[in-house]
Amino acid sequence: MTAPYLSGLVLTGRRVVVVGGGGVAQRRLPRLLETGAQIDLISPVITPTIEGLLTNPDLRWVERGYAEGDLEGAWYVVVATDDAAVNDLVSAEAESRRIFCVRSDDRSRATAWTPASGQHDQVTIGVLGGGDHRRSAAVRDAILESLREGALGARDSLAKQPGVYLVGGGPGDPDLITVRGRRLLAEADVVVADRLAPQPLLEELHPDVELIDAAKLPRGRSAMQEEINRILVDRAQQGKVVVRLKGGDPYVFGRGFEEALACAEAGVTWTVVPGITSSIAVPAVAGIPVTHRGVTHEFTVVSGHIPPGHADSLINWEALAALRGTLVLLMAVENLPVIAATLIAHGKDPGTPAAAIADGTLPGQHQVTSSLAGIADAMSAAGVGAPAIVVIGNVVEVAAGLAGGPENTAAESALPDITASETTASDAAS
Repeated sequence: MTAPYLSGLVLTGRRVVVVGGGGVAQRRLPRLLETGAQIDLISPVITPTIEGLLTNPDLRWVERGYAEGDLEGAWYVVVATDDAAVNDLVSAEAESRRIFCVRSDDRSRATAWTPASGQHDQVTIGVLGGGDHRRSAAVRDAILESLREGALGARDSLAKQPGVYLVGGGPGDPDLITVRGRRLLAEADVVVADRLAPQPLLEELHPDVELIDAAKLPRGRSAMQEEINRILVDRAQQGKVVVRLKGGDPYVFGRGFEEALACAEAGVTWTVVPGITSSIAVPAVAGIPVTHRGVTHEFTVVSGHIPPGHADSLINWEALAALRGTLVLLMAVENLPVIAATLIAHGKDPGTPAAAIADGTLPGQHQVTSSLAGIADAMSAAGVGAPAIVVIGNVVEVAAGLAGGPENTAAESALPDITASETTASDAAS
């Protein structure tokens, strides 16, 4: 059996020829384009997806069949047609010109094989499985998953970049954090976590990581934020990788930009790593789309932690009442009665469908549906408290009529009756 010699090709700026414009070429081209190679695609026809790639200046479509001499000046060749005779001609020319050539139809007649590849951070993984593509892909995926979860790799790698990373942990389910966010947790020296950050992820931290619970810092919003800012700057100035882990997204009512400003003022390097915001994810997991064709083309996300009429409120509730789209309320449980009354007073139909989802994406997720006028009482009667997302709009009624949908669609009875359900999903927004 032939033993391949694995090597990483540097193709940037070098000519690569791909012969064939079907599915195989479609799969190979994105990775080749990432290398910065100058690619000539030779084929009389191409797939619509490949056509979309032609906006890349590194890809040129030669709209005809292969002709002898097409490999002149090439460094690497991929043969991907369904015509064995054409493939033979291309590989023969490649052999004569001493150009490594991949054949999609017959690997035994190729001079190079394409590994199952993937990338994590600055590490590229390539696996050859002796012709067993499924095995190669499975091994690659297992390695990548281990790298992303921090189970494999060097925690003290020289590639680590000290500084502050403002990481969005997503709506609560630890599986919904981004790949980059999970990797940074595996590399962190210090983690400053919110109470709504995915708690199971904290249990996975390396024993040497300094874990700071932001909920236990000095009380009072301004005092707590000042202390968080001080800790982030102090630890980063010590040359550490500092992860500020938040629920949802750092810039959606997460005060993330205040922390970014504090870092900038102190001359500390900072990076934001966006997260899946609860305002969209929690309704989705509960079976409620915030937009739906023919129902609404807009949605508005509002913080409800300051009641209407309060001197510090910056929200135009009258304008919100006039909107026809979906209204998503975060941190609104305590003020929901006055918010609903204010919207109705400004002309919002009291019968507008509404839903409240508590502990979204977490094992104890449950929800109630009612009307705008009745949602606060429905939540109270069902014992639904914070953290919860409130959705107001006709999309709630659309979701209520979904037949055979996901198990966590808790909307089986007609509005405005109260419904509640337990699910096995997860979130925590508030």
